[in-house]
Amino acid sequence: MLNGKSEDQIAAFRGRNIGIVFQSFHLIPNMTALENVAVPLELAGHADPFGEAARELAAVGLSERTTHYPGELSGGEQQRVAIARALAPDPRILIADEPTGNLDQATGRQIADLLFAEAAERGMTMILVTHDPALAARCNRQVAMHSGRIGTAPVAVSA
Repeated sequence: MLNGKSEDQIAAFRGRNIGIVFQSFHLIPNMTALENVAVPLELAGHADPFGEAARELAAVGLSERTTHYPGELSGGEQQRVAIARALAPDPRILIADEPTGNLDQATGRQIADLLFAEAAERGMTMILVTHDPALAARCNRQVAMHSGRIGTAPVAVSA
């Protein structure tokens, strides 16, 4: 499907179809939560990027934190902003790379619950990369990898 496509065409496909949640959040520090979530919507030419960003932040329980900067948010709140940003363009596939790795156990459980609930509600495929066997066990399918080859460390996929 992407063979022979230009870098711009591949980037456009990725922007329309794939959302990414990183372990270390990757929020823009001098932008508010609302602005961070609106960025991919603005880049995609969405008609109401800030309205949609506000709706996504409300969906992850952060409607009261829209004007806060990343440095003013807890780790769990920053990860929820990152999730809202990844979900805002309504991707068909969500890739979550160790989304609970930088969080305490209770917050990590809340973030995992949120990811699985959003994926189910939106009918979206989630590819979850994790070293946590309990988190991997929640997925419909598990593929183990070791040093980039199918092997021993869990990589989980939930559709």
